[in-house]
Amino acid sequence: MQFGSISVGDAVGSLVAHSVRTPERIFKKGHLLTDADISLLRTAGIEKIVVARLDAGDVPEDEAAARLAARLAGENVRIGAAFTGRANLFAAADGLVSINAECIDAVNSIDESLTLATLPPFARVSPRQMIATVKVIPFAVDAIVVGRIEEVLQKPALQVAAFRPRNVAVVLTTLPGTRPALLEKTRSAIRARVKSIGSKLVSERETAHDRQALSGALREVPSAADLVLVFGVSAIQDRGDVVPAAIENTGGRVERFGMPVDPGNLLLIGKIGAADVIGLPGCARSPKLNGFDFVLWRLAAGFNVTSKDIAQMGVGGLLMEIPTRPQPRDEPAVARAPKIGGIVLGAGASSRMGANKLLVEIEGKPMIRRVVEAVQASSAHPVAVVTGSDAQHVRSALAGHAVQFVYNPDFAHGLSSSLKCGLRSLPDDCDGAVIVLGDMPDVSTSLIEKLIAAFDPAAGRAICVATRGGKRGNPVLFARRFFEEIEAIEGDVGARGLIGSYPELVHEVDAGSEAPLIDIDTPEDLAAYRKAHP
Repeated sequence: MQFGSISVGDAVGSLVAHSVRTPERIFKKGHLLTDADISLLRTAGIEKIVVARLDAGDVPEDEAAARLAARLAGENVRIGAAFTGRANLFAAADGLVSINAECIDAVNSIDESLTLATLPPFARVSPRQMIATVKVIPFAVDAIVVGRIEEVLQKPALQVAAFRPRNVAVVLTTLPGTRPALLEKTRSAIRARVKSIGSKLVSERETAHDRQALSGALREVPSAADLVLVFGVSAIQDRGDVVPAAIENTGGRVERFGMPVDPGNLLLIGKIGAADVIGLPGCARSPKLNGFDFVLWRLAAGFNVTSKDIAQMGVGGLLMEIPTRPQPRDEPAVARAPKIGGIVLGAGASSRMGANKLLVEIEGKPMIRRVVEAVQASSAHPVAVVTGSDAQHVRSALAGHAVQFVYNPDFAHGLSSSLKCGLRSLPDDCDGAVIVLGDMPDVSTSLIEKLIAAFDPAAGRAICVATRGGKRGNPVLFARRFFEEIEAIEGDVGARGLIGSYPELVHEVDAGSEAPLIDIDTPEDLAAYRKAHP
């Protein structure tokens, strides 16, 4: 790859290295310069520009990132579309991140141009949470380097071990004078944790805090229980104490007592038959993170927990607040995939077509169904279909599709009325919405994923517009911050004026095809489309 400052006249086909602002537009980093762009730059008096030019044998940044992410991802991992040399990977299940750390280190040691970053091993994650990112540093990577990394990634190095339902039995011990409020606090904390891992309580009982009574209670645990939680009213102090002695008295064994995690030091693990047993430390009464969580999560995710495993929890095992900051710190926001709703506009009267254009068959299915299926197959959720002029027939064409139908009684007032109806239907936790026209047959799932991957309001990409060859089209993705302004739009103009008002927040996403520019409004449009797609 060649990189440097060159004459604007020689820059056609090059990638902009640093954003360039002209009175007419902003050329952002990574933009592929065209002849029309060069004219604008010259008109603005710009004679030199810093660019990157790919050589034969170079792999473009997005392709390289996507290839490595595909090799990296294993079970329960979803890959986001690559954008600006970055491909993010997200959890697709509740569970723990399982990582081949040696493999990740080996990849990061091959060449500085390509990096992998992950969450720590055994981090607890939920669906849509980011767990790793692949970043290509330059605009392209030598194909030889990509090949070497793919050789290392022969098998997936990253997966999410999903929580598996466990049948949990709980035994609490008591002493004379034990306060009922303490027992209820203990039960409440345990129930919440069991529920959070998708498991269920099959037994819950109290017994006296002595070896014989606890031994009897453990023998009466239902055979269906595969995880037994023992919470002594007094903390375990020694292997000869009540809880470990009772476990051994029932024919069980203690694997380890004591762990290098604070809070959680006084935890015990063992076995009674095939069932796992945990002797809980007092900190397990608190909902705050402690060593019990580390063990519970691993067991729920299908991992065996041995004495060696616990011994290796010391690095990162200090969970307490430091003395100079005794108050719990605010938790940082968890990096996650943006939640984007999908809106398909299908309320128009098709006056120029003479019949409902959305019902016209394209490759054997109604056009509206073709478009909706592309949106549904993307990560946009929920998907709302706005109907109006021919609502019943549009609904019939989408029979069996899990979409939300939104009827616009004011469809005759123009596109903006349908857009507003669609936005109002989205839940409050949507970060944005991708707006798709129902008469654009070539809009694909991959194009929608490109828009979502590009979306990052914090980085100045709050409006993402599909383009082809520098010409803007549809779909368009808007951040939630613009929903209120869209409410003020009237007529059949959509939100184009809004896009023009915020050039610094607009990011163009080249579709790689003519899809953003192709819509079908007239019989002539349909005939031309069918001729081009025999």
